[in-house]
Amino acid sequence: MKHSATPTLRERLTLFLLPAVLLLLNLGGAPLFDVDEGAFSEATREMFERGDFLSTWLNGVPRFDKPILIYWLQAIPVGLFGVSEWAFRLPSALAAAVWCAVVGNFAWPRFGRASAQFAALVAATSIGVFVIGRAATADALLNMLLALALTDAWRHLESGGRAPLRRMYLWIALGVLTKGPIAMAIPVAVTFLYCASRREFKAWARAAFDPIGWLILVAVAAPWYAVALSIHGQAFIDGFILKHNVGRFSGPMEGHGGSLFYYLIIVPVLLLPWLAPLAKALGSVRSDCADPLRRFLWIWFGFVLVFFSLSGTKLPHYALYGCTPLFLLIAIHREKLRSAWLGVLPGLAVLAFCALLPTIISTLLAQGKVGDPYYAAQLARYGEASGPAYYLPMLIGLAAALAITALWRTAAWQRLAAIAAIQGVLLATVVTPFVGDLLQGPVKRAALAARSYTEQGVQWNFFQPSFAVYREMQAPARPPAPGEIAITRADRIPADAQIDILFSEGGVRLIRQR
Repeated sequence: MKHSATPTLRERLTLFLLPAVLLLLNLGGAPLFDVDEGAFSEATREMFERGDFLSTWLNGVPRFDKPILIYWLQAIPVGLFGVSEWAFRLPSALAAAVWCAVVGNFAWPRFGRASAQFAALVAATSIGVFVIGRAATADALLNMLLALALTDAWRHLESGGRAPLRRMYLWIALGVLTKGPIAMAIPVAVTFLYCASRREFKAWARAAFDPIGWLILVAVAAPWYAVALSIHGQAFIDGFILKHNVGRFSGPMEGHGGSLFYYLIIVPVLLLPWLAPLAKALGSVRSDCADPLRRFLWIWFGFVLVFFSLSGTKLPHYALYGCTPLFLLIAIHREKLRSAWLGVLPGLAVLAFCALLPTIISTLLAQGKVGDPYYAAQLARYGEASGPAYYLPMLIGLAAALAITALWRTAAWQRLAAIAAIQGVLLATVVTPFVGDLLQGPVKRAALAARSYTEQGVQWNFFQPSFAVYREMQAPARPPAPGEIAITRADRIPADAQIDILFSEGGVRLIRQR
């Protein structure tokens, strides 16, 4: 059913601001997580150090993992406000908030105001969006651009208008500058499969080979690629195209493999706490496919699921590229959720798990279930990182969620929405800082301690790019020369090493080579 009303400017701002509040809340409250956040952040910092804003380097070595756009966007707040977790993460948080707003704005004239607001809320409070929207990486930006590209693709298919088609090409071009060919592959495949399901091949071909659209795409994306090729030559082709694109699909990279069913497990985790309405939506696939728009949404999700299930490299955030349509479908089918207790159970389980997290860590350590000595040493600090400041807000949040479920006489999906908001606040203010300090706090403090030494610092048997970010000095990955300092793991220091220990916490050591 199509709704004629469109959101006003104030309503559009609301669709953006509410997710933005959750995503910006305590954004700098946890240290940078290695390896990804540390690597992106250090590459951005080195742009300023080198005075080179056309190519990216990590500890003095060319970095070909991703194209340039996210680094440019990170450079703006870093240049304005200096080096901080908040500055590096700000572009991702804003992109994720826009992503949620895109979902709501698209839904508003097609499914109504309530569905639009709910879809934006589902997006903003899903664990997957929460994590990637607060990470100093390229994925929140890519998801925003994919959402813009495919919603404009539908607007073109729906109306035949050329303006949304040309905008689609612009979003794809910016996506190619964010993460490469995948930004083109998903819109091309989804629109083709949808048109093929309706035997509208000519309509797809006219859209796919629009000359003005291609002129936009080439004009926006090609110049940087030409510059990168001229700077690095064959190394850029080998590193970016062959290794980080073809190589990721053809085989597991950096140990990130998984079974064919990997994403069938990951998708529900990314969508917590919305599993009950997701189940209702999945039960409606057959009837949904009779409706053109809903068919388009299911094809979007299905293609991403199958494509990345066949990929050799499997990472959880890849599944997010297909979650935008699920946010919409969950909102559409929300009224089918009847049982309040069954509906909120996943949300209550998340809150209970987080409240018990220090106890769970304690139990795992006591039973010897943490086999890696480094992580065992890091997690052994759970007591000093938790305490009443952790348990009290978690218990209050859990109690509030139980009270909402038992006492608030409203629809099950509305109760779940309130619990999801509680989950988002607690994850931002309590859980993420706790986990961040456990895993990364010693690395950050080692880097800050290293600032008082003038010697060259290196990473020795330990790849933690955030060390260079916090010290604001490159730290190559190699053994230390005499007189140099190094960050390393306690369990990887050779028994006969001639060193002085300058800093020690958890499994992290800052040493000087004698």
